[in-house]
Amino acid sequence: MAALRAFGAFAQTGSMTAAGAKLNVTHAAISQQIRQLEAHLNVPLLERHGKKLSLTEDGQALARTLDTAFSAIFETVEQLTSQEQERPLQISCTSSFAAVWLMPRLASFRQKHPDISMMIDPNPALVELTPGGIDVAIRYGHSDWPGYLSNALIHAPLALVGTPDLVQNYQQDDPDSLAALPWLNEFGTNEASRWMKRHGIRAGKAKSITNVPGNLVLEGIRSGQGVAMVTRMMVEDDIAAGRLSVLFEEDSGASYHLVTRPGVQRPALRAFCRWILAEATKT
Repeated sequence: MAALRAFGAFAQTGSMTAAGAKLNVTHAAISQQIRQLEAHLNVPLLERHGKKLSLTEDGQALARTLDTAFSAIFETVEQLTSQEQERPLQISCTSSFAAVWLMPRLASFRQKHPDISMMIDPNPALVELTPGGIDVAIRYGHSDWPGYLSNALIHAPLALVGTPDLVQNYQQDDPDSLAALPWLNEFGTNEASRWMKRHGIRAGKAKSITNVPGNLVLEGIRSGQGVAMVTRMMVEDDIAAGRLSVLFEEDSGASYHLVTRPGVQRPALRAFCRWILAEATKT
């Protein structure tokens, strides 16, 4: 392919020096590439008369084909690039993070970038970030996602919470007493079962565990339908107002992270990453 590009550049410019300048290489490199192409094809492409060079008939035929082919490639790449730039920015995060943290702040991003369309995918799964698909994910953990780049956004300890009326008979020195309560857990995660295991509550002992989307977990605990293990930042206002009581709090050092693929980012993604990192410093 490099040899074809070198020959195509010479055919367009008629000069080894000009072809080298076009491809940002030396004229000697162009000459060598063309000789290698001739050897590979076993066909002379240039007529050499001292320092004067011209295309043979076969060289002219190849030049016409390359001109058409490279033009078609360029047009297709331009079209694809244009489509990629116009494609909505796709963001993956949990529904609770979207509802409590992202959406209340997103108006400021839209004010700064009114021309950027977005699609938010409220999904707790660790979705793959692929070209033409999800551009960026906000994930909770310890930055252990191989193959991706991550930047810590917000340090977020976990808290086990419930309404005061629901947990009033809970005994602080007896975690097993929580097993008699209904539990709510974000669909696609296992925070509840992991907490029970860490605190010696036997598997299956809980009266009930209901798995629902993250935003419904928040609605459920606020209305007294169960206790739940959530990141404290999600319910900080409820705790401060006395609407929810904290039964346990754990800090494993986990944070919300901004996760992207390595490589050059398209402008919309760069703008979003700059914005959310700046917003996170205010939290």
